[in-house]
Amino acid sequence: MTATANISTTDRCDIPDHTLFVCKTCASAWQDGKRLAGSGGEQLLQELQHLAQDWELRDEFPIQEVECMSACNRSCVVAFAAKGKLTYLFGDLAVNESASAVLECASQYYAKPDGLLPWSERPKALKNGILAKIPPV
Repeated sequence: MTATANISTTDRCDIPDHTLFVCKTCASAWQDGKRLAGSGGEQLLQELQHLAQDWELRDEFPIQEVECMSACNRSCVVAFAAKGKLTYLFGDLAVNESASAVLECASQYYAKPDGLLPWSERPKALKNGILAKIPPV
């Protein structure tokens, strides 16, 4: 029996070092089994995109929308991920009150070589909503 390795032929040079993932399905309203437009996640995403226009890291830390991050009971949800760093998943974010805190925390994450975000240094909106801290790959 021979072992095979998963070898990617994708050029990884165009993948950003840092990414802010935002669940756009969070805090959705449903009718007849269908999701209605205008979810809390979409509102948070729009606010983040608006604020990021003036953010010094807008080119180094792109915002990526995600259809669902499977933390529906803890919405709204965002994640910080980077090559060689811890990945953080945050939930329980207020739609209209947390976008600036998310970008502030993303800036802190960017500045840390390992991505470690001590509780005491995080903005208030991201202190209690931690859902996961995943080791780097």
